[in-house]
Amino acid sequence: MLGLSAATLAGYLAAIAVLMVTPGPDMMFVLANAARYGTRAGIVAALGVAAGEMVHVAAVVSGLAALVSASPVLFTAIRWAGAAYLIVLGIRALRGAGTPVAAKPQHAGGTGRSFVRGLVTNLLNPKMILFSVAFLPQFVDPSAGNATAQLVLLGALFVAVQLTVDIALGAGAGRLAGRLADGRWSRRINRICAVAFVALGIRLASNG
Repeated sequence: MLGLSAATLAGYLAAIAVLMVTPGPDMMFVLANAARYGTRAGIVAALGVAAGEMVHVAAVVSGLAALVSASPVLFTAIRWAGAAYLIVLGIRALRGAGTPVAAKPQHAGGTGRSFVRGLVTNLLNPKMILFSVAFLPQFVDPSAGNATAQLVLLGALFVAVQLTVDIALGAGAGRLAGRLADGRWSRRINRICAVAFVALGIRLASNG
């Protein structure tokens, strides 16, 4: 596969697997959408997150991500924008904490919002920029052929694994929420989502 050794690919996939089980804004967003609106919303949110990661991979391949990470002003602006966005999501979830999940059907417009918000959540996560710049190139082997093609392959594998994990989490959370869709559990889910988003936003803003 483009000259990359089996050992390199196995190590890369193992590293991705470890990263996938580490909670972050993307995972929390997928879980929150599935828990509040159902399985379909969780899956669509996962697709939005994957689309954002595809943009990050494209930025790495084109060299744009390296320029962003090397610019303190631009990187800080993205960090603060991402923090503000997460906090806004948390406040919105808190405002809806009194409404049962079952009373919030996910219509086509809501599904579209899940995709867009998943995309924006990923794009405004500055750690994904640093991760893409620092992580992907480590597995490129100059002796194994075209470096750009290797980056595209590694990026595609990352997106595929991330999408698989996020869809599984979204589907599982959606089914669980459906079984617990009474007023008490719905309010708890909304409050947990709200606190998680606000906490992630504050942590992102303070990690300067």
